[in-house]
Amino acid sequence: MLDRTATAWLCRLLTWLEQFEECFTRQSQRGALRRYVSGLLNDSRRKSMEAMWSRLSDPGTYQAFQHFITHAPWRTDVLWKRLRAVVPDRCGVLILDGTSFPKQGTNSVGVARQYCGALGKTANCQVAVTVALWTGVRAWMVGAQLYLPEEWLTPPQRARARIPGTVSFRPKGHIALTLWRQVRAAGFDITAVVGDAEFGNNATLRRAFHRAKLPYALGVSSDLKVFVGTPVLHAPPLTRTGRPRTRPQLAPDTITIEARGWAATQAPRRWRLVSWRNGANPPWRARFCATRVTPAHDWRERRLAPEVWLLCERDLGSTPRTKYYLVNLPPTASLRALVRLAHQRWAIEQQYQELKDEIGLDHFEGRTWPGWEHHVGLTAIAYGFLQSERRRRAQTDLTLPQVRAVMTEVLCAHFFITQPHYLDWMLKLKKVELRI
Repeated sequence: MLDRTATAWLCRLLTWLEQFEECFTRQSQRGALRRYVSGLLNDSRRKSMEAMWSRLSDPGTYQAFQHFITHAPWRTDVLWKRLRAVVPDRCGVLILDGTSFPKQGTNSVGVARQYCGALGKTANCQVAVTVALWTGVRAWMVGAQLYLPEEWLTPPQRARARIPGTVSFRPKGHIALTLWRQVRAAGFDITAVVGDAEFGNNATLRRAFHRAKLPYALGVSSDLKVFVGTPVLHAPPLTRTGRPRTRPQLAPDTITIEARGWAATQAPRRWRLVSWRNGANPPWRARFCATRVTPAHDWRERRLAPEVWLLCERDLGSTPRTKYYLVNLPPTASLRALVRLAHQRWAIEQQYQELKDEIGLDHFEGRTWPGWEHHVGLTAIAYGFLQSERRRRAQTDLTLPQVRAVMTEVLCAHFFITQPHYLDWMLKLKKVELRI
């Protein structure tokens, strides 16, 4: 059970937030930090600024509450750096995710018609690249950056959304690479990286993981071209005239094949039934086959990528769908080990649901770049407090309704302590006999 001693719970929240006070230069900003995180944890169904502010026991003015998010000049990168420093779990799998936020209008910063994972189709939405540390028990959100389509980087759009001139267009893979480097620099022990195809298709990202000797399981598109095994290279033929060739060449009979093409040639007996479990959920089952391949993309520059596993997954539905992964594990790895690593990504889908629906990661209604950055950073801090409470008593089943119940109890008690005339008024009201 959650410790329902209001003073102890409130003290732990304040102690958690005190670790971030150095990120703010003004005392008023530190007070606003406490108010905003309290608002994210309270019982308002919609985490818009007005809904959160209206439920705070000591809210201050709404203008100051709003100014803290939309205009106050505090740096989000400093906040993220501090959060990564205080996360108590230091070892786990890093999950890369393209987190989408469906939007109705077109005025919110970064909104465009693009693939929306939340809806499973192309739609009007914002997309952020996020990274989370998955310990096998809990996830910690340790980085997030908004993806800006190129049409948002024109002078009129920059001025309207207050996008700094230092922000340039970057593909999602490049954003993920930056976030991974920031997490690694913070001293985390990253045991592997997992992500979907928008990251697995990025050869630059895969090369960086190989240089770091880091295992990974990344989704890839069905049309990704590979060499089966490692192709044989030959020295270039000697020429009597001209500059001698130095780059090696592929053997004449070497061909590439698409991932879906290789899967289609595999006999039914090659597809093995494998079951796996995501946390405490019931087991899942699907059919898998795998082979060692060399991604062909790097050969455009006359170099071979390292050999990895191509893992193909076919579900058990009446019209089976097939997914594809590149998995960087040793050649001796078992099929079950490949499957286990590839499916670590389930954690982000489950735990980000709390971040989005309960804490309000995607409830921000502002339209500017600084506002979005501020809101998402503070959301990660609020979620970090929830995870630290779960970790404190080894509780994996602590729910947001429990937290909100205690939060309401704490703030209600705090309100009457700081506003004693309301308590006097209620005691007088008790003596009035209502005739209805």
